[in-house]
Amino acid sequence: MHAIERLIDGMNERIGFATMFLILPLTAVVSYEVFMRYALGAPTIWAFEATTFLYGVHYSLGFGYTHQRDGHVSIDVITMRFSSRVRTILRIATNLAIFIPTVGLLTVWSFLYAATSWNGWERSWSSWAPPLYPFKSLMAVGFLALFLQGISKTIRDFRMLRAADECPDAPGAAKPEGHESGQEKNG
Repeated sequence: MHAIERLIDGMNERIGFATMFLILPLTAVVSYEVFMRYALGAPTIWAFEATTFLYGVHYSLGFGYTHQRDGHVSIDVITMRFSSRVRTILRIATNLAIFIPTVGLLTVWSFLYAATSWNGWERSWSSWAPPLYPFKSLMAVGFLALFLQGISKTIRDFRMLRAADECPDAPGAAKPEGHESGQEKNG
């Protein structure tokens, strides 16, 4: 299972690294449009839509990487008061009951959405009319990366829980209550 976890983490690491470079063409297109519109008074028919597609791909392909790095918004006002072990158990329960089923369905439906787009060679409604199916496919890949990262994090949490049971002082093990600071609780 540790190999699966490393494989998924490595995949999302590489996708995240490659995705960060999408900001360069996005910046170039926006800069070009601003120059054309305000300096030359000749706005393009394609730049706005191109920025929407580039940003959408940039955003979607970053799902898994952001989840791997715990970059998504998390409200932990209550759970931060719990022991590391209880937080780990809650993460496992939440992943199994909510995250994996929900993101799994989003993944399946996004692939169906992309397949429908490919089937009809769907194009945008604008006068530029670029094809939409490649962008919808990349959106589906983004959801798949997020889904797989959720599985990886669940595997990691189970491993941390098991490590805490086998050897409470192991690095990365979910510490039982009173071990967060490395000291036993008194009385």
